[in-house]
Amino acid sequence: MMTTATVRLTTAEAIVRYLAAQFIEIDGETRRLCGGGFGIFGHGNVTCLGPALYAHRDQLPLYRGQNEQSMGFAAAAYAKQWLRQRFMFCTASAGPGTANLLTAAALAHANRLPMLMLCGDTFQTRLPDPVLQQLEHFGNPTMGVNDAFKAVSRYWDRITHPAQVLQSLPAALATMLDPADCGSAFLGLPQDVQGWAYDYPAQFFAPKTHRIRRQTPDPAEIAEAAALLRAAKRPVIIAGGGVQYSRAVAELTEFAEAHGIPVVESIAGRANLLASHPLNIGPIGVTGSDSANLVAAEADVILAVGTRLQDFTTGSWSAFAADARLVAVNVARHDAAKHLALAVVGDAKLALGALTWALAGYSAPSLWRAKAQAARVDWDAKVAANVAAGNRPNSYAQAIGAVNALCSPRDRIVAAAGGLPAEVTANWRTLGIGTVDVEFGFSCMGYEIAGGWGARIAQMEREPDQDTIVFVGDGSYMLMNSDIYSSVLSQKKLIVLVLDNGGFAVINKLQNNSGGESFNNLLADCPTIPEVVTMDFAAHARAMGALAERVANPAELAEAFTRAKAADRTTVIVMPVDAHIGWTEGGHTWWEVGLPEVSDSPKIRAARAALDDARLQQRRGL
Repeated sequence: MMTTATVRLTTAEAIVRYLAAQFIEIDGETRRLCGGGFGIFGHGNVTCLGPALYAHRDQLPLYRGQNEQSMGFAAAAYAKQWLRQRFMFCTASAGPGTANLLTAAALAHANRLPMLMLCGDTFQTRLPDPVLQQLEHFGNPTMGVNDAFKAVSRYWDRITHPAQVLQSLPAALATMLDPADCGSAFLGLPQDVQGWAYDYPAQFFAPKTHRIRRQTPDPAEIAEAAALLRAAKRPVIIAGGGVQYSRAVAELTEFAEAHGIPVVESIAGRANLLASHPLNIGPIGVTGSDSANLVAAEADVILAVGTRLQDFTTGSWSAFAADARLVAVNVARHDAAKHLALAVVGDAKLALGALTWALAGYSAPSLWRAKAQAARVDWDAKVAANVAAGNRPNSYAQAIGAVNALCSPRDRIVAAAGGLPAEVTANWRTLGIGTVDVEFGFSCMGYEIAGGWGARIAQMEREPDQDTIVFVGDGSYMLMNSDIYSSVLSQKKLIVLVLDNGGFAVINKLQNNSGGESFNNLLADCPTIPEVVTMDFAAHARAMGALAERVANPAELAEAFTRAKAADRTTVIVMPVDAHIGWTEGGHTWWEVGLPEVSDSPKIRAARAALDDARLQQRRGL
């Protein structure tokens, strides 16, 4: 009788050994699939998982985080930089350490980014219960804090026996590598089960090379989409983040050029085309451009490629004509079928290639293309005015312009929640393909610096001579800044631009524009703050080991940025910006937010009336 060779390992050792044996082929080169991990140890993961990670510290480097939430942000940014082809794990202890990862898991889930969480859990035997940090549910002893991750994970499991690793871990990896189902994967690891031993098949730990699946679109769907596009008089392409994840930028460019179709970009799809490309008509939507929104409003056929069509892209579904036809190319059926679209379910690279052939001989009318390009010229002039320094208060746009003029084409730009995503999306002129990370899927404050750190780790594996540049407001900085210290400790240099407007200025702007009075957003408008104390962000950054300076205006910022480029470690540059003046005007579609139906305020009543009128422009679909 044939026997299978086995190796006796603990659950924790088996997990780590398996991860270390997984590889992926990228552009003909084989790399380790898991780039390592971020970890903070506690009693729930240090005694069993800790020694296993120590034994594989050379294959799976473990970065010591300062906060579990920021570790998750860093892991998400790492995966985004690697176009979802590689991932990092995060490990946290049972209880609050793990709970801190919830927001990061939601960010990865919303953005369809792979991230593996290996988190401590209470004892499977329950003999020591209730244990430190355990949440007791009196009617359900199986429920704990880790169950909260079911809502924010694409794959969730609690390992209650060592043998379960044989099925669960490959399933988690398969989910993270699936283009349609990609997202965060969670494994709850009870403290006793982590140390339990099992005779695992030795073959389970043999090196394995993965390849990300490309789903071929149905020929009938391609034919139907091609017929609709061939009849179009005013077609437009919305290029989303999925174009980059599919590595389909060349196919997108070839398709647009072959058929003369204008291209607009979603927030996640920024940097699909260079700013100088003649068919790049600009960013679309609430944070978009006059040019892109003009062609979207007049288009008769819209080809949405690799976008989930969230409300900032669609203007809460007011950006398109009521009778415009929508064709959605997406590897995820859920996204392809939205809003009565003609769905083409499949890989963007393969679908665009098939559509190029199916549309042979077709070209969009030259007058339509010329109109779109003329609108882009007009928008470029507005951007030039937005970013120009002069005798006016400092603005986000001016800071963006100063950096844009001096950075390398391959430098990576990172921004997230607040006013900066809108300003970067509208005003940044793309110098290099795939170089812009504006996290607006979950619009998560605190992502900026942590995400910059994760992006920098990935960048140094691919383009070590380039810089990672972080734009962050003072509000997000105060929420999460400790990975400045992480970047210093790990020698992963960042350039961080802190733009200080005295609070949460963009939400104050929304508050005012919705008829509300300034309240509890800007520090100066908080009744519970008797006297505003100025935060010295530069001194704070220096205390974490970074170089730092405060500048007074965009000209000084440009000089400081040049010094930061030449520096050998993380540099923080702080510039004050006006909270009220200097926001980018124009370029914005309508965006639906909830407003009171009744109010004593005439301004709120007027805002509600405008909302009701705008709703009449919304497309009605599923």
